Amino acid sequence: MAVRILLVEDDPDIVRSLQELLEREGYAVRQTDARDEAVRLATAPGHQAFDLALVDVTLRQGNGFAVCSAIKDATPEVPVVFLTASGDEYSTVAGLTMGADDYVAKPFRPRELLARIAAILRRSRPAAEQTLRLGDVELDPARARVTKAGRELVLTPIEYRLLLQFAAHPGRLVTRDAIREALWEEAGAYVSDNTINVYVRRLRKKIEDDPAHPQLVVTVRGLGGYRGVADPEEAPGGSPALDAGAADKGATGPDGATDQGGR
Repeated sequence: MAVRILLVEDDPDIVRSLQELLEREGYAVRQTDARDEAVRLATAPGHQAFDLALVDVTLRQGNGFAVCSAIKDATPEVPVVFLTASGDEYSTVAGLTMGADDYVAKPFRPRELLARIAAILRRSRPAAEQTLRLGDVELDPARARVTKAGRELVLTPIEYRLLLQFAAHPGRLVTRDAIREALWEEAGAYVSDNTINVYVRRLRKKIEDDPAHPQLVVTVRGLGGYRGVADPEEAPGGSPALDAGAADKGATGPDGATDQGGR
């Protein structure tokens, strides 16, 4: 089955060239030029899910930020790539902060765009074929559903994608650099270690039995990263003191909130 791409763009020339380019590569493209229609297509009950969305930031009716937010709320696992004007730093940072997976500046280079799409699909698709597990937390990527001991959890899009990184690679070191690349792509310069610490701490509050002594997502001392633990009973001892507060204490998130360790 062909990969389905939702193209949200209102410039007829760009739409024509993008559709020709993508369809030549074997992608199935559905296009709209309006925010409301894009949201309806991406989130309508019973709709056939898209594999990726290409979204222009500036639309004649509405804007791409609302489209990205709606897609990530309904299907957090679907990657969103923003099409932005060259040099538009504000839109780029705003889009990546709200959960977009990448951005491409206009005028875009066709081969670069195709390479970015292929790379994002490689990262997002393999894990969607099976249920992933960390302890009693189960993640069903096909339905974007997370449960703990059978009870459904409500995660933000970034929390969901962060959990996906740990659950897809249990036992392996996931560095902060890898998290930047997977969650924010080109935004490494804008996402500090403290911001990542905040997101990890918030995720732990939702998935751990005792967030002060994490067992499912543990900090790996000296290596600048974390490790997801599929079976806490079989895993070697973590570093609870570091996990609970030392690594994350005083970290400030992008919304200005500050998490204090050792609550």
